[in-house]
Amino acid sequence: MPMKTEEITALQTVLGHRFRRPALLEQALTHSSHAHEIEARCASAGVHDNEQLEFLGDAVLGFVTSQELFQRFPQYQEGQLSKLRAHLVSAKHLVQVAEELELGRYLRLGRGEEKSGGRAKHALLVNALEAVLAALYLDAGMEKVREFILGKVLDPELERLGEQSEAGLAVTDHKSALQEFLQGTGRPQPSYCVVKEQGPEHKKTFTIELRVLTGGGNGKPLLVSCAEGSTKKKAEQRAAKAALEQLRKMDLTAQGPQDPA
Repeated sequence: MPMKTEEITALQTVLGHRFRRPALLEQALTHSSHAHEIEARCASAGVHDNEQLEFLGDAVLGFVTSQELFQRFPQYQEGQLSKLRAHLVSAKHLVQVAEELELGRYLRLGRGEEKSGGRAKHALLVNALEAVLAALYLDAGMEKVREFILGKVLDPELERLGEQSEAGLAVTDHKSALQEFLQGTGRPQPSYCVVKEQGPEHKKTFTIELRVLTGGGNGKPLLVSCAEGSTKKKAEQRAAKAALEQLRKMDLTAQGPQDPA
Protein backbone atom coordinates (compact mmCIF):
# COMPACT_ATOMS: atom_id res chain seq x y z
CA MET A 1 0.00 0.00 0.00
CA PRO A 2 1.55 3.34 -1.05
CA MET A 3 2.02 6.18 1.38
CA LYS A 4 -0.85 8.61 1.71
CA THR A 5 -0.52 11.89 -0.14
CA GLU A 6 -0.77 13.88 3.10
CA GLU A 7 2.06 11.81 4.63
CA ILE A 8 4.33 12.45 1.66
CA THR A 9 3.49 16.16 1.73
CA ALA A 10 4.15 16.42 5.47
CA LEU A 11 7.51 14.66 5.22
CA GLN A 12 8.57 16.71 2.20
CA THR A 13 7.89 19.83 4.24
CA VAL A 14 10.12 18.52 7.03
CA LEU A 15 12.86 17.65 4.54
CA GLY A 16 12.58 20.97 2.74
CA HIS A 17 12.29 19.37 -0.69
CA ARG A 18 9.42 18.48 -3.01
CA PHE A 19 10.33 15.23 -4.72
CA ARG A 20 10.02 14.97 -8.48
CA ARG A 21 10.00 11.19 -7.92
CA PRO A 22 8.01 10.54 -4.71
CA ALA A 23 8.57 6.82 -5.22
CA LEU A 24 12.17 7.35 -4.09
CA LEU A 25 10.97 8.73 -0.78
CA GLU A 26 8.54 5.85 -0.35
CA GLN A 27 11.29 3.33 -1.00
CA ALA A 28 13.57 5.08 1.50
CA LEU A 29 10.96 4.47 4.20
CA THR A 30 10.09 0.88 3.26
CA HIS A 31 11.52 -1.75 5.57
CA SER A 32 12.25 -5.20 4.17
CA SER A 33 9.51 -6.69 6.38
CA HIS A 34 6.87 -4.63 4.56
CA ALA A 35 8.28 -5.42 1.11
CA HIS A 36 8.33 -9.15 1.89
CA GLU A 37 4.71 -9.12 3.05
CA ILE A 38 3.57 -7.41 -0.14
CA GLU A 39 5.57 -9.81 -2.30
CA ALA A 40 4.12 -12.78 -0.40
CA ARG A 41 0.62 -11.64 -1.34
CA CYS A 42 1.54 -10.66 -4.89
CA ALA A 43 4.79 -11.91 -6.39
CA SER A 44 4.59 -9.38 -9.22
CA ALA A 45 4.13 -6.37 -6.94
CA GLY A 46 7.80 -5.41 -7.21
CA VAL A 47 8.03 -3.50 -3.92
CA HIS A 48 11.58 -2.37 -3.16
CA ASP A 49 12.89 -1.95 0.38
CA ASN A 50 15.37 0.72 1.51
CA GLU A 51 18.50 -1.41 1.90
CA GLN A 52 20.20 -0.32 -1.33
CA LEU A 53 19.33 3.32 -0.68
CA GLU A 54 20.73 2.95 2.83
CA PHE A 55 24.04 1.78 1.32
CA LEU A 56 24.22 4.82 -0.97
CA GLY A 57 23.09 7.26 1.72
CA ASP A 58 25.80 6.07 4.09
CA ALA A 59 28.41 6.85 1.42
CA VAL A 60 26.93 10.27 0.65
CA LEU A 61 26.84 11.17 4.34
CA GLY A 62 30.43 10.06 4.81
CA PHE A 63 31.65 12.08 1.83
CA VAL A 64 29.82 15.29 2.73
CA THR A 65 30.94 15.03 6.35
CA SER A 66 34.58 14.37 5.40
CA GLN A 67 34.65 17.25 2.92
CA GLU A 68 33.08 19.68 5.37
CA LEU A 69 35.43 18.77 8.22
CA PHE A 70 38.45 18.97 5.89
CA GLN A 71 37.48 22.49 4.82
CA ARG A 72 36.29 23.72 8.21
CA PHE A 73 39.17 22.47 10.37
CA PRO A 74 42.44 22.84 8.42
CA GLN A 75 44.35 22.82 11.72
CA TYR A 76 43.22 19.29 12.63
CA GLN A 77 45.35 16.19 12.13
CA GLU A 78 43.98 13.14 10.33
CA GLY A 79 43.29 11.37 13.61
CA GLN A 80 41.25 14.30 14.94
CA LEU A 81 39.23 14.54 11.74
CA SER A 82 38.55 10.79 11.77
CA LYS A 83 37.42 10.87 15.40
CA LEU A 84 35.07 13.77 14.79
CA ARG A 85 33.65 12.20 11.63
CA ALA A 86 33.08 8.93 13.45
CA HIS A 87 30.97 10.75 16.02
CA LEU A 88 28.95 12.71 13.45
CA VAL A 89 28.02 9.62 11.42
CA SER A 90 27.56 7.34 14.43
CA ALA A 91 24.25 5.59 15.06
CA LYS A 92 24.03 7.34 18.44
CA HIS A 93 23.99 10.75 16.77
CA LEU A 94 21.98 9.81 13.67
CA VAL A 95 19.15 8.31 15.68
CA GLN A 96 18.72 11.66 17.42
CA VAL A 97 18.43 13.36 14.02
CA ALA A 98 15.92 10.75 12.83
CA GLU A 99 13.83 11.21 15.98
CA GLU A 100 13.84 15.00 15.57
CA LEU A 101 12.58 14.52 12.01
CA GLU A 102 9.97 12.03 13.33
CA LEU A 103 10.89 9.52 10.64
CA GLY A 104 9.41 6.71 12.72
CA ARG A 105 5.86 7.81 12.00
CA TYR A 106 6.46 7.49 8.24
CA LEU A 107 8.09 4.04 8.19
CA ARG A 108 6.41 1.31 6.14
CA LEU A 109 6.72 -1.79 8.29
CA GLY A 110 5.53 -5.37 8.21
CA ARG A 111 3.01 -6.46 10.83
CA GLY A 112 5.65 -8.20 12.92
CA GLU A 113 7.91 -5.16 13.04
CA GLU A 114 4.95 -2.93 13.76
CA LYS A 115 3.90 -5.02 16.75
CA SER A 116 7.45 -5.22 18.12
CA GLY A 117 7.81 -1.43 18.21
CA GLY A 118 9.75 -1.04 14.97
CA ARG A 119 8.93 2.65 14.66
CA ALA A 120 11.10 3.37 17.67
CA LYS A 121 13.94 0.94 16.93
CA HIS A 122 17.21 2.80 16.59
CA ALA A 123 18.60 0.61 13.81
CA LEU A 124 15.51 1.08 11.66
CA LEU A 125 15.51 4.85 12.20
CA VAL A 126 19.18 5.22 11.29
CA ASN A 127 18.76 3.06 8.19
CA ALA A 128 15.75 5.11 7.12
CA LEU A 129 17.63 8.38 7.60
CA GLU A 130 20.52 7.18 5.44
CA ALA A 131 18.07 5.96 2.81
CA VAL A 132 16.32 9.35 2.81
CA LEU A 133 19.69 11.02 2.19
CA ALA A 134 20.17 8.78 -0.84
CA ALA A 135 16.68 9.61 -2.08
CA LEU A 136 17.42 13.33 -1.77
CA TYR A 137 20.68 12.85 -3.65
CA LEU A 138 19.08 10.87 -6.48
CA ASP A 139 16.14 13.25 -6.79
CA ALA A 140 17.87 16.63 -6.44
CA GLY A 141 21.64 16.17 -6.59
CA MET A 142 24.60 16.70 -4.29
CA GLU A 143 24.03 20.35 -3.39
CA LYS A 144 20.54 19.69 -2.06
CA VAL A 145 21.58 16.73 0.06
CA ARG A 146 24.65 18.63 1.26
CA GLU A 147 22.43 21.51 2.38
CA PHE A 148 20.22 19.09 4.27
CA ILE A 149 23.14 17.26 5.91
CA LEU A 150 24.71 20.53 7.05
CA GLY A 151 21.46 21.92 8.40
CA LYS A 152 20.13 18.80 10.12
CA VAL A 153 23.09 16.51 10.84
CA LEU A 154 26.36 18.44 11.11
CA ASP A 155 25.93 22.09 12.11
CA PRO A 156 23.64 21.60 15.14
CA GLU A 157 25.91 18.92 16.60
CA LEU A 158 29.13 20.83 15.89
CA GLU A 159 27.60 23.85 17.58
CA ARG A 160 26.64 21.76 20.60
CA LEU A 161 30.09 20.20 20.85
CA GLY A 162 31.74 23.58 20.41
CA GLU A 163 29.90 24.95 23.42
CA GLN A 164 30.81 22.15 25.82
CA SER A 165 32.93 23.35 28.71
CA GLU A 166 34.68 20.02 29.35
CA ALA A 167 38.23 19.82 28.06
CA GLY A 168 38.59 18.06 24.73
CA LEU A 169 35.01 18.51 23.57
CA ALA A 170 35.33 21.98 22.06
CA VAL A 171 35.73 20.72 18.51
CA THR A 172 34.47 23.86 16.83
CA ASP A 173 37.33 26.26 17.53
CA HIS A 174 36.13 29.33 15.65
CA LYS A 175 38.82 31.55 17.21
CA SER A 176 41.63 29.41 15.80
CA ALA A 177 39.90 29.16 12.44
CA LEU A 178 39.53 32.95 12.31
CA GLN A 179 43.17 33.43 13.27
CA GLU A 180 44.35 31.11 10.49
CA PHE A 181 42.05 32.75 7.96
CA LEU A 182 43.39 36.22 8.77
CA GLN A 183 46.98 35.01 8.63
CA GLY A 184 46.31 33.60 5.19
CA THR A 185 45.05 36.97 3.94
CA GLY A 186 47.83 39.01 5.54
CA ARG A 187 45.53 40.64 8.06
CA PRO A 188 46.31 41.48 11.69
CA GLN A 189 44.72 39.39 14.40
CA PRO A 190 41.31 40.34 15.86
CA SER A 191 40.75 42.00 19.21
CA TYR A 192 38.18 40.84 21.75
CA CYS A 193 36.63 43.11 24.35
CA VAL A 194 33.97 42.51 27.02
CA VAL A 195 31.42 45.28 26.50
CA LYS A 196 28.72 44.07 28.91
CA GLU A 197 28.23 41.79 31.90
CA GLN A 198 24.77 41.18 33.26
CA GLY A 199 22.91 38.83 35.54
CA PRO A 200 23.66 37.39 39.00
CA GLU A 201 27.13 36.10 39.80
CA HIS A 202 26.15 32.44 39.39
CA LYS A 203 24.39 33.05 36.06
CA LYS A 204 26.17 35.84 34.24
CA THR A 205 25.86 36.69 30.57
CA PHE A 206 28.85 38.21 28.81
CA THR A 207 28.75 40.26 25.62
CA ILE A 208 31.96 40.24 23.58
CA GLU A 209 32.81 42.67 20.81
CA LEU A 210 35.26 41.49 18.17
CA ARG A 211 37.07 43.84 15.80
CA VAL A 212 39.05 42.90 12.71
CA LEU A 213 41.30 45.67 11.39
CA THR A 214 42.20 46.42 7.80
CA GLY A 215 45.89 46.86 8.51
CA GLY A 216 48.21 47.70 11.41
CA GLY A 217 47.26 48.91 14.85
CA ASN A 218 45.91 52.20 13.50
CA GLY A 219 43.84 50.59 10.76
CA LYS A 220 40.15 51.27 10.57
CA PRO A 221 37.80 48.47 11.68
CA LEU A 222 36.89 46.27 8.76
CA LEU A 223 34.37 44.26 10.69
CA VAL A 224 32.77 44.33 14.12
CA SER A 225 30.78 41.42 15.51
CA CYS A 226 29.11 40.97 18.90
CA ALA A 227 27.94 37.84 20.67
CA GLU A 228 26.67 36.74 24.06
CA GLY A 229 27.55 33.70 26.15
CA SER A 230 27.36 32.29 29.64
CA THR A 231 31.17 32.53 29.74
CA LYS A 232 33.64 34.86 28.06
CA LYS A 233 35.05 31.92 26.14
CA LYS A 234 31.70 30.94 24.68
CA ALA A 235 30.91 34.54 23.72
CA GLU A 236 34.31 34.90 22.02
CA GLN A 237 33.74 31.68 20.06
CA ARG A 238 30.35 32.88 18.86
CA ALA A 239 31.70 36.29 17.89
CA ALA A 240 34.56 34.64 16.00
CA LYS A 241 32.14 32.36 14.17
CA ALA A 242 30.00 35.31 13.05
CA ALA A 243 33.06 37.27 11.93
CA LEU A 244 34.52 34.33 10.02
CA GLU A 245 31.27 33.71 8.16
CA GLN A 246 31.10 37.35 7.07
CA LEU A 247 34.76 37.54 6.09
CA ARG A 248 34.49 34.46 3.92
CA LYS A 249 31.58 36.03 2.07
CA MET A 250 33.65 39.18 1.49
CA ASP A 251 36.41 37.15 -0.24
CA LEU A 252 39.31 38.92 1.44
CA THR A 253 41.78 36.62 -0.21
CA ALA A 254 41.02 38.26 -3.53
CA GLN A 255 41.26 41.74 -2.05
CA GLY A 256 44.57 41.15 -0.29
CA PRO A 257 45.81 43.14 2.71
CA GLN A 258 45.02 46.81 2.79
CA ASP A 259 47.16 49.62 4.12
CA PRO A 260 45.96 51.41 7.24
CA ALA A 261 44.29 54.74 6.59
